[in-house]
Amino acid sequence: MNWQPASTIHPPPQRYSTNPVSCPADRTGGVQSVERALGALEILAAMGGTGALGELAARADLPQPTMHRLARTLLHLGYLRQLPNRHYSLGPGLIRLGESAAALVGVWSRPHLSGLVDRTGETANMAVMDNGMAVYVAQVPSPHSMRMFTEVGRRVYPHSTGVGKALLMQLPDDALRALVARTGMPAATENSHTTVDGLLQDITLCRARGYAVDDGEQEIGVRCFAVPVPGAPSLTAISISGPAVRVALTSAPTITPVLQRVARDIAAEFDNGAAAR
Repeated sequence: MNWQPASTIHPPPQRYSTNPVSCPADRTGGVQSVERALGALEILAAMGGTGALGELAARADLPQPTMHRLARTLLHLGYLRQLPNRHYSLGPGLIRLGESAAALVGVWSRPHLSGLVDRTGETANMAVMDNGMAVYVAQVPSPHSMRMFTEVGRRVYPHSTGVGKALLMQLPDDALRALVARTGMPAATENSHTTVDGLLQDITLCRARGYAVDDGEQEIGVRCFAVPVPGAPSLTAISISGPAVRVALTSAPTITPVLQRVARDIAAEFDNGAAAR
């Protein structure tokens, strides 16, 4: 995250019913085979990404021959793989779709982030968790001449950023410990957390109050408030950031409710497809 004068700045997956009885195609206006295939993929993801055909069919409430035909089609398209033990796993075709969808999240979130800038006057960001790192997927800059700028696509350690800590808030403590054990905790500034216990104390406080704070932990003189985006298909958070002289700690009771409202609005975008059905 860098200070930038204004003159130098250049300007979700749907949830499908897995029960063809509870969500018949003629009622939704959809195609039953498509609903069943996508439902099977979601069930397999919930099973940890791999599973036997029989269990998949049982959980989908489908006859095993029907599930077998769906699996063979998804296998042919690259959305499933068959393992040596004859179980099925999610396939590489889903990675391509996921990467494309993730890139678009930043596009359709921009109106929400723009509204956040209008209401707070500071730069608004969105980030997701990817392989243990916080990755910025969208940003709308502040109108102030002196404002914060972070390149979209930049990867940062989550323990020393507000948006990163808002991502960590959504993990159980054991998963958080495992993550930072894998990534490490390098200090960006003298204010950065360097111990897991210290970070966990901070995250516990963040969970209790509903938002995270970066108080000069990524860059001296910069302060950030951040909140999780509830119900997103992957760990997602939004934040506002600006100079500490403008973003006072005492402004949290005013700014964080605005952040939380915008986060709920963004979360609703993820649910629009399900609601339409």
